[in-house]
Amino acid sequence: MNPALDLLYRLAMIGLSIYCARKAWYGFVERKILFVSGDWLDWSSRWSRQVFDRDTMPIRYWMQMSGSAFGALLFIFGAIVGWLPQS
Repeated sequence: MNPALDLLYRLAMIGLSIYCARKAWYGFVERKILFVSGDWLDWSSRWSRQVFDRDTMPIRYWMQMSGSAFGALLFIFGAIVGWLPQS
């Protein structure tokens, strides 16, 4: 196992964890969260970037919030555990 690969993996997981945690925190503070579609064919439409407001669309808002919080926890777990290939 290359130690540089493990370090790169852990740094990427920490960066993604910070990104997801900040997205969830700012969504909680501002009471709205931005949803960005990952579909390449859908990026040109207005549906690819939607803002979910807590007061007008609470179910979609909390779905995005829980997904962002779960992503942050999942990425921090990956940073702690590291890259564990089968030996």
